[in-house]
Amino acid sequence: MNSSRPPVRANVEMAWGSDAVAQFLRDAGYTYISITPGASFRGLHDSLVNYLGGEKPALLLCIHEEHAVALAHGFAKVTDKAMAVALHSNVGLMHATMAIFNAWCDRVPMLIIGAQGPMDAELRRPWVEWIHTARDLGSLIRGYVKWDDQPASVGAALEALARAGIITATAPTGPVYVCLDLTNQEEPVRPGLALPDLARFKPPLAAQPSDEAVVKAVELLRAARKPVIIIGRVSRDEQAWALRIALAERLGARVITDLRVGAAFPTTHELHPHAPGLFLGEDAVATIAEADVILSLDALDLGGTLQRAFGVSAPSASVISCSVDQYSHNGWSMDYLALPPVDVTLLATPDAAVPVLLKKLGDGVPMSVWERAVRGYADCAPGEQVQGAMSIQAFAEAVSEELANVECCYTSLTIGWPREFCSFEHPLDYLGHDGGGGIGAGPGMAVGAALALQDSGRIPVAVLGDGDFLMGATAVWTAVHEKLPLLIVIANNSSFFNDELHQERVARARSRPVENRSIGLRMSDPSIDLAMIARGQGAEAFGPVRSEDELRTIMKRAIAIVRNGAVCVIDAAVHPEYERSTSVSLMKSAQTG
Repeated sequence: MNSSRPPVRANVEMAWGSDAVAQFLRDAGYTYISITPGASFRGLHDSLVNYLGGEKPALLLCIHEEHAVALAHGFAKVTDKAMAVALHSNVGLMHATMAIFNAWCDRVPMLIIGAQGPMDAELRRPWVEWIHTARDLGSLIRGYVKWDDQPASVGAALEALARAGIITATAPTGPVYVCLDLTNQEEPVRPGLALPDLARFKPPLAAQPSDEAVVKAVELLRAARKPVIIIGRVSRDEQAWALRIALAERLGARVITDLRVGAAFPTTHELHPHAPGLFLGEDAVATIAEADVILSLDALDLGGTLQRAFGVSAPSASVISCSVDQYSHNGWSMDYLALPPVDVTLLATPDAAVPVLLKKLGDGVPMSVWERAVRGYADCAPGEQVQGAMSIQAFAEAVSEELANVECCYTSLTIGWPREFCSFEHPLDYLGHDGGGGIGAGPGMAVGAALALQDSGRIPVAVLGDGDFLMGATAVWTAVHEKLPLLIVIANNSSFFNDELHQERVARARSRPVENRSIGLRMSDPSIDLAMIARGQGAEAFGPVRSEDELRTIMKRAIAIVRNGAVCVIDAAVHPEYERSTSVSLMKSAQTG
């Protein structure tokens, strides 16, 4: 971490409202707070620096509010814990909205502290404190946070922060927002102000599924001959990982995972026959269609998955759903996805339900009649060959093979990544997608993950698309400034290629020229020097790298650089193409938008 922090001040008395807020953050265990500066929380900023000494929580300066939120998002994906973020008034919050939506869809905990000018109009400075003040600032994001508040006193702010900590940490987790009044921050602390006793304001223990539901689920699972477990949102806890393996082995169930969420089951295990992708491959869909019992462990889009496997008809399989996600569903966002038909609902998190199911099942020989599956892989879709660029297959092979003997954590993988290069054997091998499909989150999330992984011995590796990198590029500066080791490898196809497939689908449907699909989508003439952008922020950078052999050589140098504690960015030129099953899925999805 950056050593330029001020020394911890001793014998500084709590004097101002913002001192009390800062002290609460320390007492509550927030070790970091990411900020993009703003005058609306100048009081809190002073308290964090001059009252607390800039430590616990340490300030992490970000160049853009989206990065500040994405950094906390990445931190939570590693730790399953909330980090604090400070956002300036309405303008900072508006900058951050997309990143907050990503965190909401990804169900990660996060404490967002907002602030604005005085609500008392007589106290506002002319112009700026009027345009940066809103009557109900939380309304901007109320559809995609778990809870928000705008307290009107220091005491109320402390209570709101205590409540926010409980809510964000209670499953299903998600971001919360507390907006502070500038006046309260800068008023003297009233005599006798007491901080909340946090021992009495803890999140509840995870709820257990009902006995009746467990009995029904176990009856179905014991009778199953072709059980399938679809795993979605789960924690990074190693014991929970081991229990999921034990449950699959006890049932003899085939296990299906995808790349939208973090590693949930060893992809090299014989019960995980289909390599994961951003979308389920046809082989995985066929397995689901054959199942007689399906156990969903908070699977992402269970309803849509069942529709793919069984069509519009009701599933022939019995469906057991283990999730508490319905507690987050609201009338604004459709991120709850299609409503799945379910026979038994275990209203608990997978981490809470799996050990209960295992205990109830007891010892025994799996009754499954699944034959040993032969793991298949999808070929890459033949893309446009670009001179001076490598295929996505060659790119992925070089990156994954050079990292094969390195303890690393893939913080993200680009959409086109071939699924056969997804070998995950630990919950921190892969952290998942951005949640809401908001392009530009990848770099910031990688920095947050690097922050959380800095003492783990793992090298954080972000495999990003060029569009994702460009929209979030200045997040790299925070990693360099904080001396966080991080490797970013960019699959640079110089295109918003996802949209090329959509434009091709529309052109085919309308009998129009398919060759025009790239117009308005290619980032060329001039090409953007991604390595220069990274070097301009103090990172080591290479590229454009144009061949597999060159990429392998550069990867070796980059790994050594990151092991020495630095940030390294590689710009690798690739053909505009995806792994075949991803291309097929995207083309099909284009039919319905």
